[in-house]
Amino acid sequence: MEPYKPTFLCRELDVRSVITVHYFEFDRDYIFTGESHPFWELLYVDKGSVMVDADGERYRLSQGELIFHQPDEFHTVVADGVSAPNLAVISFDCPSPAMDFFREKRLRADETERELLSRLLKEAGAAFSTPLDHPAVTRLSRAASAPFGAEQMVGLLLEELLISLIRRERGERRTARVTSTVRRRSGNELVARIIAYMEDNACGSLSFSDICRFSAQSATNLKTIFKSATGKGVMEYYRQLKIDTAKKMLREGEGNITQIADRLGYASVHYFSRYFKQATGMTPSEYTLSVRSK
Repeated sequence: MEPYKPTFLCRELDVRSVITVHYFEFDRDYIFTGESHPFWELLYVDKGSVMVDADGERYRLSQGELIFHQPDEFHTVVADGVSAPNLAVISFDCPSPAMDFFREKRLRADETERELLSRLLKEAGAAFSTPLDHPAVTRLSRAASAPFGAEQMVGLLLEELLISLIRRERGERRTARVTSTVRRRSGNELVARIIAYMEDNACGSLSFSDICRFSAQSATNLKTIFKSATGKGVMEYYRQLKIDTAKKMLREGEGNITQIADRLGYASVHYFSRYFKQATGMTPSEYTLSVRSK
């Protein structure tokens, strides 16, 4: 018998380092005048839309789209003056030749890639103490109490995201077994309809019973399905959705704080301000000032 011989794994994409990880909530008039740097940058539009310049070419990116800026490419980003955008921005060093695929690339993320981005941002928030929403960050600070392997997970998730994008564009990505895929899709479609129902009623006051009736699920089933898909409880998600809606209204200048509290169905502006601070760490006024300062 011949001796065992190891197979050294081929690394098509090798993310050597991460420079910055950001998640921004900008107002509708945000302008970034531009920069260039000797590493890659990924910009993903989570909400709203923006105009992006990349070495003289202008692109409009809407929700769910992403663009890659190659090393030393001058780029700018400008809000459209109508919608207040939420942006994820990740800069990283990856010298692998396979990165040539992403030069001058504008792509739309699918459900798998959006989930990878969400997990990446969550891991980065745990791995680093640097605030993800601070635009002046040029280096990340390690969190003293980061979970085991958090930094490695950031790199692995970023590599998986890049591989997923390449495979999908080439038509090479394989799906999971049909049974598990159908089961997952069925649950996700129900959760998607529930979330759409919540969004339609963000300016209102839904109860858990209202959502049970809409979903035609028992309380136990609804809690299980929703928690499995989102990682959050039903009413926890709805309360956060209302706060996210309030933040968007504030950034887009849709009325003063009292008017926004009333539109969102809060009993009083004082209750709205108190819950807003619990959720964000800032009062509505402080949040508005912080967005403008960026």
